[in-house]
Amino acid sequence: MKRVGMMKVGRREFLASTAVLAASCNAFAARALAVASPYPNYNTSPIAPDATGMTRTAVEVAARIKLGWNAGNTMEAIGGETAWGNPEITQQLISRVKELGFDAVRLPCAWDQYADHKTAKISDTWLNRVKDVVQYCINADLYVLLNIHWDGGWLENHVDVASKDAVVAKQRAFWEQISTHLRDFDERLMFASANEPDAKTAEQADVLLAYHQAFVDTVRATGGKNAYRVLVVQAPSTSTELALSLWKHEPADPAPNRLMLEVHDYTPFQFTLLSSDASWGKMFYYWGKDHHSTIEPERNATWGEEADFDKQFAAIKTQYADAGIPVVMGEYAAMRRSSGPKDMATHNASITHWMKYVTQVAITNGAMPFLWDAGGYIDRRTLAVKDQESLNAILEAAGKK
Repeated sequence: MKRVGMMKVGRREFLASTAVLAASCNAFAARALAVASPYPNYNTSPIAPDATGMTRTAVEVAARIKLGWNAGNTMEAIGGETAWGNPEITQQLISRVKELGFDAVRLPCAWDQYADHKTAKISDTWLNRVKDVVQYCINADLYVLLNIHWDGGWLENHVDVASKDAVVAKQRAFWEQISTHLRDFDERLMFASANEPDAKTAEQADVLLAYHQAFVDTVRATGGKNAYRVLVVQAPSTSTELALSLWKHEPADPAPNRLMLEVHDYTPFQFTLLSSDASWGKMFYYWGKDHHSTIEPERNATWGEEADFDKQFAAIKTQYADAGIPVVMGEYAAMRRSSGPKDMATHNASITHWMKYVTQVAITNGAMPFLWDAGGYIDRRTLAVKDQESLNAILEAAGKK
């Protein structure tokens, strides 16, 4: 597996390398501009690299994040921040997230609906709103991971050769604006290229690498703190399995030791999120070798239990974390059902066990788990905890309770 820029760099040498990095970033900028784009160049004010507040490597940043939280179904909501039922994010909410024991916030974010579709110019109002929310996180001394989420699927649903040039052009145009507007934040702000890019073949993985390379090139070319910022790229379909089998290269990066890889895990989907029986399989209500039901055995999980997690994350650790590329488990959660299971006590115990076990196995193997919360764990209006049992489980697993 090819690893780019993984040499060990001492802090003094790192701070002394600004001129070299500037030259590298300029070369990356030249490469980006060499490809024709239907959009204007939005990197109109690049500045020299600035290492102030940016001295930690990706590995050092990862060591400071035990547990993360997603502000789900909010800033990525099609139709506006409140369109999917959540109120606007406030400083009070973010401070509550910190108080509960989280170290970082993932901000799934839409951009395309706020942009001119001819020029790709993002609304200044939206850029400023995102900047405000990032500031809320920094005020609470939380790390924050900002991405381009599903966003109508312009990238996520078009990981193919035919779409490649158009997607790369928009990826560059958007990240030129996002990274320039947020350039002055310190290392607590990280950028993520995408969300769950639909790539399942080797050819699609190569196209995805081009999308991530455009992201890295573009952010670095804006200069300032972005020359050193930790950047996160997504495995094909953010799948742990495909990260192991398909993802053979990280993007080239002029900044050494500043990349992370993202996966998501809702395994087994029949237990965590499936809300009705499907033609390909029934819902599982019970999970874990010690949490199977004798009342309703046909609803016991038949795959994706502890041993599978152990094997998969041990392999992820060997292939990525041990090679100096931290892994972000950007989303995970299991839905606690209020009706359906006949053995409700065992179902609830299964959910609690899944939440604790998956958090623990991720952390043990060098991955940073970010709870997916669309309003089911923290009430966005009252700030009360809605599922204390699940929250206790992940906090215990992270050594925070």
